[in-house]
Amino acid sequence: MATSELQSLKGVTNGQHPAVAGQHLAKIKSVEYFRVKPRWLFVKISDDQGNHGWGEATLEGHTRAVEGALDEIIERVVGLEAEYVWSGMSPVSEKALICHDSDIEHIWQLIWRLGFYRGGPVFMSALSGIDIALWDLKGRRLNVPVYQLLGGKVRNKVQVYAWIGGDRPSDIEAAAKARIAQGLKCIKMNATEDVNWLDSPSALDACVERLKVVKSLGLDAGLDFHGRLHKPMAKQLAKALEPYRPLFIEEPLLVEHPEALKQLSQHTTIPIAFGERLYTRWDVKRFLEDASIDILQPDIAHAGGISETRRMASMAEAYDVAIAPHCPLGPIALAASMQVALCTPNFVIQEMSLGMHYNVEAGEEDLNTYLVDQSVFEIKDGYVDALTGPGLGLEINEEVVRRIAKTAGHWQCKEFYGPDGSIREW
Repeated sequence: MATSELQSLKGVTNGQHPAVAGQHLAKIKSVEYFRVKPRWLFVKISDDQGNHGWGEATLEGHTRAVEGALDEIIERVVGLEAEYVWSGMSPVSEKALICHDSDIEHIWQLIWRLGFYRGGPVFMSALSGIDIALWDLKGRRLNVPVYQLLGGKVRNKVQVYAWIGGDRPSDIEAAAKARIAQGLKCIKMNATEDVNWLDSPSALDACVERLKVVKSLGLDAGLDFHGRLHKPMAKQLAKALEPYRPLFIEEPLLVEHPEALKQLSQHTTIPIAFGERLYTRWDVKRFLEDASIDILQPDIAHAGGISETRRMASMAEAYDVAIAPHCPLGPIALAASMQVALCTPNFVIQEMSLGMHYNVEAGEEDLNTYLVDQSVFEIKDGYVDALTGPGLGLEINEEVVRRIAKTAGHWQCKEFYGPDGSIREW
């Protein structure tokens, strides 16, 4: 335990809080955010003792909205009071209240509760960036990995998968072979191209053929429906895929249709993965209680950071639901996801964005671009070793971050239209 924390405990034990006794606890000095290529948003928190931590608040296609939310949160966090000192039933005084960067849960609750309007992807992504950075900062200050702060690890390495095929799947065989050469045992690909509410059954044939190709190479495969299909077509596709045993089907229907998802779950034996558009434990609750999903996929950069993702994982375990964190994002989000995965009994597999189509389309920047040690995510026989360094277990090259942030633009989702000119789901 660090000296400052020992002093804090000593002060409380003696009946006098260190803030009252004049002892100095680390206060949050600054919060910065950096928009970087290909489509990521990094957050850096520094305290007044020279410590820092990195977080990620990426929300694909909505970077400027998250930046606005961060601006509001920063006003509350920097210099605001976050550790309450009580005398009887009343605060000692506003002057006696301090902002101590160890109080991660208090800061999380401060951001969550005091804004009145809460939840949703923009707000929760901003909160995620702050939360992840605070965990990284605390781990660095105590010189331990985050998984130790969460109770210790239950595994020594993390199974991973990566994407092939792009937004509209193509060149599947070559891409799958390239992933095998990288050491992967499992991949994910988009299930379909544009599909209408009701379409010709032949529109689904290509998906089945792609899965057959990948399976013939010895890979397991998850198929991402991406919420593109509606109930009439999702039921048909799930049935057509069953003989070829995909590892899971992801987001087969939109989150707005829980009743339809429940119905689909009763008509297929394929595990249903779901949750990238669920942002809090309260969002998750319904889908766990009605047993409509088999794998929960919270995105740590969208779902309240390490603090809330860990809570979701514990909830899922109580319902015999596995955890496979969603993460087509940057290295900070991946490292944070892995820290949770390492100490989560019901974790099964982790998504990573190495060589993902979005990264390739944006230029040279990829998962390892912003890392000092670019070997930390090395894949070995389908796994990445535990990140055992302090905090998140990686070092961000701040010079590269600041340089690229000077010219990084705002990434936007692509637009897709059907043959009749109507908008199709991304």
